[in-house]
Amino acid sequence: MYTDSNREGTPVSMYAEERQQAMAQLVAEHGRLSVSVLAEKYDVTTETVRRDLSSLERLGLVRRVHGGVVPGNSLAVIESGLLERDAANTAEKERIAHAALDLLPPPGSIVILDAGSTTSRLARMLPRDHRLIVFTHAVPIAARLANHAQIELHLLPGRVRTTTQAAVGADTVQALAQIRADVVFLGTNGLSVRHGLSTPDRDEAATKRAMVESGRRVVVLADASKIGEESLMQFASLDEVDVLVTDDGVAGSDQQEITEAGVEVVTA
Repeated sequence: MYTDSNREGTPVSMYAEERQQAMAQLVAEHGRLSVSVLAEKYDVTTETVRRDLSSLERLGLVRRVHGGVVPGNSLAVIESGLLERDAANTAEKERIAHAALDLLPPPGSIVILDAGSTTSRLARMLPRDHRLIVFTHAVPIAARLANHAQIELHLLPGRVRTTTQAAVGADTVQALAQIRADVVFLGTNGLSVRHGLSTPDRDEAATKRAMVESGRRVVVLADASKIGEESLMQFASLDEVDVLVTDDGVAGSDQQEITEAGVEVVTA
């Protein structure tokens, strides 16, 4: 049994089924809630909340989105903007980006850098004495690397989305189809064994899909808040991922499942 509080704040006992019913009702009332808020309210771990939400999602009562949950009948696609995401889990993202430096290919290699707050940190950390050919669709990353003497920079074409400040669309996908990269450093809104890698936007998903197909080696940079989350559009399965670089906030059971799916997990 787990604990909740009654109106006077006194702890009361609650079984998993009761907790899940209460969660579904709370989400219906509030429209969106985060995993951390639910964990605090019901005095359980975030891992337990994610299991509860998976059960509720199978029943169609809720729909999981990045960092939380919305009612099952919600048709809105909720996607955080770049600035909002950049301000979240900053210490973890710094460690992940630093760990990813060890996965850079040899000098002269071709790299694709996906848009995202963690991949942007990796771009900032690229060594000044390591020559690379870099393709990116992310305007902030291109701006950061434009004056990097050892980077031969290629900015991919396409329509730039305000939310992610990254180019997407048919032109972007077509350009990526012509590239064979040694390593793709990829971001994601969600990562789960069942749903693979996912993102809320269809055009973003198509672009990320093209990146995966362009890479000899696919490295995903994702902090623990993304693990176990599922967004609307899947763009890759875990068997297409070589390495996941994440932080030590990932639950042991999640890490084991990802490893068993054939992905090398690097903990920063």
